[in-house]
Amino acid sequence: MKSIFNSIIMAVLIYLMSTAISCEKMLEVELPDNQMLSETVFSDTQTANAVLSGLYAGLWESSPVTGDQSGRLLGLYTDDLTYYAVSATNGLPELSNNTQIDSNQFVSSFWNAAYQKIYVSNSILEGLEGADHIPAADKARIKGETLVIRSLLFFYVQQVYGDIPFPVTTNYMINQSISKTPSAEVLMRIESDVKEAIELLSDTYQNNERIYINKKAAQLLLGKIQMQQLKWSEAEATLKTVVQSPLYQFQNDITKVFLKNGSHIIWQLKPKNNGDAVKEATIYYFVNAAPTSMALSTSLVSSFQNDLRKQYWMGAVTVGGNTWYRAEKYKARSSNSTENSIVFRLEEAYLLLAEALAQQNKMSEALPFINPIKLRAGQPLLGSSVTQQQLLEEILNENRKEFFTEMGHRFLDLKRAGKLNELQQTKPNWKDQHKVWPLPQQELLLNPHLNPQNLGY
Repeated sequence: MKSIFNSIIMAVLIYLMSTAISCEKMLEVELPDNQMLSETVFSDTQTANAVLSGLYAGLWESSPVTGDQSGRLLGLYTDDLTYYAVSATNGLPELSNNTQIDSNQFVSSFWNAAYQKIYVSNSILEGLEGADHIPAADKARIKGETLVIRSLLFFYVQQVYGDIPFPVTTNYMINQSISKTPSAEVLMRIESDVKEAIELLSDTYQNNERIYINKKAAQLLLGKIQMQQLKWSEAEATLKTVVQSPLYQFQNDITKVFLKNGSHIIWQLKPKNNGDAVKEATIYYFVNAAPTSMALSTSLVSSFQNDLRKQYWMGAVTVGGNTWYRAEKYKARSSNSTENSIVFRLEEAYLLLAEALAQQNKMSEALPFINPIKLRAGQPLLGSSVTQQQLLEEILNENRKEFFTEMGHRFLDLKRAGKLNELQQTKPNWKDQHKVWPLPQQELLLNPHLNPQNLGY
């Protein structure tokens, strides 16, 4: 009983840490230096799993991969979404108009949410070091999952902010004066961490709903990192381990892509309570009135021509002769028993692999990984006469139409392609400096070692 009670207490503690630690204290707070506490938390597999479950819960509640973070914020920032409440004072109009400053609420909250979970990840990794009573296989799995989570968080922060602090300890004496790590080095370090995690993890899922990370989820993240580093041949090899796995089958029914039981799902996050809707099902929803917050952008909607994704993944709202479209990929807004928030799905591995192959001029090898997605959407297939430039453009367009409002895909894809500045065509305030966000103002005030501020802010 005592072990179970301690497990519950520590799971709650870690969950609260992951959702409530303020930004100002993120790089300063240190867990109590209490050997007994550490021994209790990591005394056995059950208690260690409880702490890890708390970290997963925090990911769903507030992090760059939760439904209302990257998908919404980066969707507004690029050209997936348009914000209509122009007089709002919540910071979203500025993101949508590309006029954000370093005191913007969401510039801070995106950073906070990531680094809170990074801190918790570091506390788990430190706790595992002396956990002699946990079987080696369980320690390896927990460490592997934690490394992947921490790396994914660092990946998003690096992509959005550029050069960033890279804390790997809970020691406040180190963290309170940490300086920035160059962007390229951050990618190298998380690439190394994910490779270590891959060696620690197995393909076996801990849950039938695939809500915990396995080896293949780690390999997909590694492929994403290598793609952002433009390591085409390495990414090709990594991504082939995912698409060739018998664990996954392409989902040919477009109406079932966002159902949680699909074998195309690689990793997804479960809502906090049974029956809760995923955040993506509600934040984009409006009905019988003009949008009072956000809707899919005109440029996005107009990019669909006789595409089944427009029919099944969007909802049209017509008022007074005007029509707006909402994202409607997730449909269970009450009594949800069919949907989780998908982080990784097989289609991403397909399009990344197609791009890696096309970048190496392996045209015929790339087509089998873009054409199934086009076929499912009712679109004409690409033939062998397609040029490299045409294929890369088709892949970029398919990424937009396949992953709109999902996990900030549009921002990541344009950044990798070196085409973020093309947003100037639809976003009049876009400038070269907007390839990254400013570092949060309060972080620079608390830790001057994070200076200088990003150029242009």
